[in-house]
Amino acid sequence: MHAHLGDRLVVESPSTGVVRRDGEIIGLHHEDGTPPYDVRWSDTDDVTLVFPGPDAHVQHLETEADDTPSGTGTTGTVGDDTAVPRTSANPGDIGRRVAEERRRRGLSREETARRARISPQYLAYLEEQPSDPATATLFALAAALDTTAASLRGGGVDRPPGQGHALLHPRLNDLDQEESRRLLSTHGVGRVAVTAPDGRPAVVPVNYEVVDDAIVFRTRPGSVPAAAAGNEVAFEVDHVDEAMSQGWSVLAVGPATTVTDPDALRDLARRAHTEPWAGGTRDTWVSVRPTRLTGKRITPADQSARR
Repeated sequence: MHAHLGDRLVVESPSTGVVRRDGEIIGLHHEDGTPPYDVRWSDTDDVTLVFPGPDAHVQHLETEADDTPSGTGTTGTVGDDTAVPRTSANPGDIGRRVAEERRRRGLSREETARRARISPQYLAYLEEQPSDPATATLFALAAALDTTAASLRGGGVDRPPGQGHALLHPRLNDLDQEESRRLLSTHGVGRVAVTAPDGRPAVVPVNYEVVDDAIVFRTRPGSVPAAAAGNEVAFEVDHVDEAMSQGWSVLAVGPATTVTDPDALRDLARRAHTEPWAGGTRDTWVSVRPTRLTGKRITPADQSARR
């Protein structure tokens, strides 16, 4: 018998084929994947050291039982070679959220694994590989990170940020020019405020870069962001730390122009970190050169002196 971290150990009745118990393998004791295993049982959430007997088999991580829901005792078992693909989570999303929450709270993998009662190797696997941990493991990780299983699965991905409670004693600080430039230079998604082609004001998100102190973004001719060219515009970028009720914002104001020089266009395309999320052909580059740059940061009052 060989297993990998995240596989499921299924124990069946040898006479009827009924699933008596199953659990997630969260710890290996041998590099070749041979027993024993640390198993978190789906019916009790307990973790035990298991030496599988002849009535047990392994279901590998990339597949899931066809007719045998976890821990239900349903007949019609499915072996290692008869299964259907998992479809309950986007590959890598859960691990990415776990890693982000862990770093946000300043926790090491070892400490997080200890709190969740899983091996550090399994936590590393979850964070670095496409995975869909068992419900019990997901709840254990959520408790260890002081969040919810729904959040780790992306349940709040469509909610706008800032719905948490405000700090008890917040302090709103002005950022100096150097700090504002540093934060602005972290390329990502910003918002450009323009007058749209129909004459109405609009604020639209764009993927942007900062090249030679200019804010640049790609768009299509005739689009709302393209209307920025030839006008003075405002460009804003921010970050919200939902868990800590903190954040910052930077506002840049300046004239926008369309980049037309062929050498400059090739250089921009070469230095671009990401493709526009909106997709499609977007080969019109707009450059905004800030003439005014301001920023704000919200922190707890007792941290303001250290900023």
